[in-house]
Amino acid sequence: MKKQPLRHQLLLALFGILSTAGLNSCNNTEQHMAQTATVDTEKPGTTITKESFGTAPNGEEVQLYTLTNENGVQVKITNYGAIVTSIITPDREGNMGDVALGFDNASGYVPNDPHFGGIVGRYANRIANGKFTIDGQEYKLATNDGPNHLHGGNIGFDRVVWKAEELPEQNAIKLTYVSKDMEEGYPGNLTAIVTYSLTEDNGLKIDYEATSDKATPVNLTNHSYFNLSAGQQKDILNHVVQLNADKFTAPDKALIPTGELASVKGTPYDFTTPQPVGTRINNLQGYGYDLNYVINNGGEKLTQAATVYEPTTGRVMEVFTTQPGIQLYTAYHLDGSLTGKNKTTYNSFGGLCLEAQHFPDSPNQPGFPNTVIKPGEKYHETTIYKFSARKE
Repeated sequence: MKKQPLRHQLLLALFGILSTAGLNSCNNTEQHMAQTATVDTEKPGTTITKESFGTAPNGEEVQLYTLTNENGVQVKITNYGAIVTSIITPDREGNMGDVALGFDNASGYVPNDPHFGGIVGRYANRIANGKFTIDGQEYKLATNDGPNHLHGGNIGFDRVVWKAEELPEQNAIKLTYVSKDMEEGYPGNLTAIVTYSLTEDNGLKIDYEATSDKATPVNLTNHSYFNLSAGQQKDILNHVVQLNADKFTAPDKALIPTGELASVKGTPYDFTTPQPVGTRINNLQGYGYDLNYVINNGGEKLTQAATVYEPTTGRVMEVFTTQPGIQLYTAYHLDGSLTGKNKTTYNSFGGLCLEAQHFPDSPNQPGFPNTVIKPGEKYHETTIYKFSARKE
């Protein structure tokens, strides 16, 4: 073999070094690509599944999504009404049970008069006489609760089909609904987005967002009914409740706030220390609790608003929210006429609701926190229902 000139040998040696480096770089890149390709974007042990849940009143097929975390906790959500249909959590012995009232398919939620599990809006709770005024213009809404407007009207957000998007990286479902201008009497085209996430520490996190092209009141909440005994107890009268609230919005006989923020001290409404729901229920003027509480230091950051303990099973539910208020409702309107999952009959006090929200009738109460968003502004609130169990 003919000996190459020194210059040529140097060039070949340099080429060899570069080639080896390039080959090693290529191998490293291929190894990195192989590692990246095997990374699962879902969290270990978490899954999202989808199945048919029947049809909405308009004939549209709706789906049921099941979120499961690595602890085996499951939350089921349908895009009809953005309804939470089931929450399966362990008791103190590790036995799994469903702590949310609901139905086996979409037809059970039509028309869903008790608002089981749904997102209620455009305005949750009551607006006096079904009207409010913004910038000098009066708007009239449906009066579907005596003379007043309740939970968005005749067809609120829990009675429409939402667009669903799976977010596996967050173990979440994102639901979007566009409420047209003057739907149920509300001004503005409102885009509402609700994201349900199931966290690793057994929290059902609900993020609410909304924007509008006209000034409009917005107050969104989830209306789930909870029975932490998972059916072992037919009512929630032994559930022990504690609320981080020294005051409530004093209501008139139609449950419209008078504007007064009344103290709970010395009243049957005082849950500043843990109290069984049934202990003082006979002392109430009405049939049960249906009252908006003012969360201490609420409305600015995520704050613990409530804790519920069920002594039979040891289950605990903690509620955290950025909202300023929380409605305690003990389902006294349930009368046994509804049969839900597993052929369960839902009677009075069969569940309790803890609806994190702005105050009722805020559009007509200048002293209450503002609920009107304007074009360019964004409504954003978060509520977390966190589940655990006590060993004692």
